[in-house]
Amino acid sequence: MTSPWNRLLDGNRRWTEDRSTAAGDRGAARRAELSESQAPFALVVGCADSRVPAEILFDQGLGDLFVVRTAGHVVDAAALGSIEYAVGHLGVSLIVVLGHEGCGAVAAAAGVVDNAAVPAGYVRDIAERIAPDVLRARAMGATTAKELSAQHSLYTLELLRERSALVDNALRTGTIDAVAAQYCLTTGAVTEIQTPALAAA
Repeated sequence: MTSPWNRLLDGNRRWTEDRSTAAGDRGAARRAELSESQAPFALVVGCADSRVPAEILFDQGLGDLFVVRTAGHVVDAAALGSIEYAVGHLGVSLIVVLGHEGCGAVAAAAGVVDNAAVPAGYVRDIAERIAPDVLRARAMGATTAKELSAQHSLYTLELLRERSALVDNALRTGTIDAVAAQYCLTTGAVTEIQTPALAAA
């Protein structure tokens, strides 16, 4: 049986190869089937960037994914509540934290760290929430924007476990799995982020 993560990777591969099949699961029949309930198999915690639509890039239909998106996949109380709902009530079997290359929120956080360039308005809150991850990634040896974004995804997954006892317990007991991943804007490919060697140094 295909694991939830491999199911997503298979869908991403279809999409990047222009072989999408999910259109048939987004029509009237599927809408009617889902009108009374939902049972998504995976939760995607991703960036609100318009170029990173989880359902499309993973080639999934209506009701397959529960998606929580904020700029830079910043996790606040509302995001945590949504995540706990997916885990505790909908019974998803996988959490994916999906970052991407060229993330403006991570770049803004790097600007705060490097140049004390603090954005105006509530964008400042987003950048300041990510800034500690930038500092931590730099301390571990990350230098490029791609490395910073990847580390931020790993740290976001850690944060979910630290902030939510429900999520941590589900992961510890093996009720669900979790993956930190990175999306490439140019190729459309999603890859799993492995804990980098520099983190073990």
